[in-house]
Amino acid sequence: MKRILFAVFLAFISIQVYGQDEETTLTQVGQTVPYFSVATIDGKVIDISALRGKVVLINFFATWCGPCMSELPRVESDIWQKLGASDFVVIAIGREHTMNELIEFNREKKFSFLIAPDHEREVYGLFAKAYIPRNYLIGRNGRILYQSQGYTPEDFKELIRFIKAEIE
Repeated sequence: MKRILFAVFLAFISIQVYGQDEETTLTQVGQTVPYFSVATIDGKVIDISALRGKVVLINFFATWCGPCMSELPRVESDIWQKLGASDFVVIAIGREHTMNELIEFNREKKFSFLIAPDHEREVYGLFAKAYIPRNYLIGRNGRILYQSQGYTPEDFKELIRFIKAEIE
């Protein structure tokens, strides 16, 4: 009986989590990436439409988010340092952060991929309503190939598989 109740509980939780994702995610795999432009902490202006022809990983994070702080070092070491190439771009967008906050943050962390603030959630609001971290892999054709919410080692491995398939 305990096993049956546990199975029902797991099913309920899965439905709740899936439902939250559907309710809070505004994009779908296969659609064209929403247009945005951001200024990075190193003074560059990134226009997503100008990146067509490249593979782009967009990561939404916050400095106070525990899962984000577990994921970003892996984005640096397992994705950017190992897979970075001239036709692959990583943009980490700090949800609700200012330019100065992210400059200070990166002085400590020393990430080498692009980082940009989204103080008013203008960019984030094109992709989702709630929850971070979030990853969006954009193909050379400007369409979303993969998207995820939250951070688990399994999801991260899947993201890496998608990136490798697209850039190799």
